[in-house]
Amino acid sequence: MPAPSEHPAIDRVRAAAARKGVELDIHVFDESTHTAEDAASAVGAQPGQIVKSLVFVRPGTSGLEPIICLVSGPNRVDVALLAAVLGEPDVRRATAREAHELTGYSIGGIPPFGHPSSVRVLMDPDLGRFEVVWAAAGTATAVFPVPPATLRLLANATVAPIAADLAPDSQAARDVQGGRHERRGVDPTATQSAGA
Repeated sequence: MPAPSEHPAIDRVRAAAARKGVELDIHVFDESTHTAEDAASAVGAQPGQIVKSLVFVRPGTSGLEPIICLVSGPNRVDVALLAAVLGEPDVRRATAREAHELTGYSIGGIPPFGHPSSVRVLMDPDLGRFEVVWAAAGTATAVFPVPPATLRLLANATVAPIAADLAPDSQAARDVQGGRHERRGVDPTATQSAGA
């Protein structure tokens, strides 16, 4: 088995960034950074700096089409908001098998870019609050730091209001309390990782 820093999945992420002129500083840990909390602890960052790459699907002409949502660690995808942004009422969370088949990566290590085919990517605006965020680099033990603007470029992401954070001091919580979110389809595995 290859050394973790030479893992083929990590190499694909590194190569995808290099094609856009970006050299990644990939950190590989002995233990999983599968959850946002694990990743934040491992890199000494705030949970909000952890990028969760969550895979959703919608019906397409030739099967399921993946959508990757890049979400700040404490936030959860609001499926109703996501459906509205996409104009697709039948969007849903991908199963672990679907996520792997559509992205080429396993949950816990799904990167924001470097997939075998073109994938639509939406990015949580909350990630832009930080100078640097941390995302999965292809495995559950590998992450890399990146400025949010560079992440947006690498992933060809569209920034959109797709997530809510119910922490008492968050803007999303104030919006919910103010009645601006009538229905919340909350992502049940929002503690999944830097790449989940």
